[in-house]
Amino acid sequence: NAVVAAIAKGNHRSLQADKNKTPLWKKAIASIHDIYLGERPEKFTYNGKEYTPKSFYESTGLNADDYISLTSYTHHPFYQSFILEIQDNWRWASSYNLPIDELMQVFDNAINKGYTIAWGSDVSEQGFTRDGIAVLPDAEKAQELSGSDMAHWLKMKPEEKKLNTKPQPQKWCTQEERQLAYDNWETTDDHGMQIYGIAKDQEGNEYYMVKNSWGKAGKYDGKWYASKAFVRYKTMNIIVHKDALPKDIAKKLGIK
Repeated sequence: NAVVAAIAKGNHRSLQADKNKTPLWKKAIASIHDIYLGERPEKFTYNGKEYTPKSFYESTGLNADDYISLTSYTHHPFYQSFILEIQDNWRWASSYNLPIDELMQVFDNAINKGYTIAWGSDVSEQGFTRDGIAVLPDAEKAQELSGSDMAHWLKMKPEEKKLNTKPQPQKWCTQEERQLAYDNWETTDDHGMQIYGIAKDQEGNEYYMVKNSWGKAGKYDGKWYASKAFVRYKTMNIIVHKDALPKDIAKKLGIK
């Protein structure tokens, strides 16, 4: 971090380049990676067979061109691709832009056809609990349901909410509300997970089943249940196989 900060400020003369040489900071960063992570292997053995990084990728049978990124924001035209302006998109990768209702259709169609979804989302929201649940409570319902379970739930402290497992009314966001949260930095690009199924609670509300990477954290041993309301509001982007798209949506995007 200290080296990167020095490079960013431009005040570390020993790492600067002259007009005719490659910047030394690139070599410095590469050396730090080699020291702490080990040098990149040219070959390695897996399950008794020797691979190069390229031959191992080829052995998986995956074709990266079959996978696409999708998002839903109004500051770029729908049914076209654009580069998401977020810090973690350091590759400047493009995402196809869909209206939020159609993006949600992709979620369900993918799961129903047996595909999983790589899900990029904001997990710093209060509704994304550390106990295996992600929900989007409808704060405006508090006044309508004064004195009710909902009003009580909204007033509870975070640690108290963890003890309350009864389903509560949730907010179904609009396209405009999604955009506002993106524009004012309320929605941030925090974490990537894998969605692999759909579940229902005791009242019939649907949740996406999520594999997280935090070990056996939470109530469900590392799995999360994210409500459709939460996913609709806080999804930054997803990556799916192109065959997971509904045919009409694929046609609109020009994907075959």
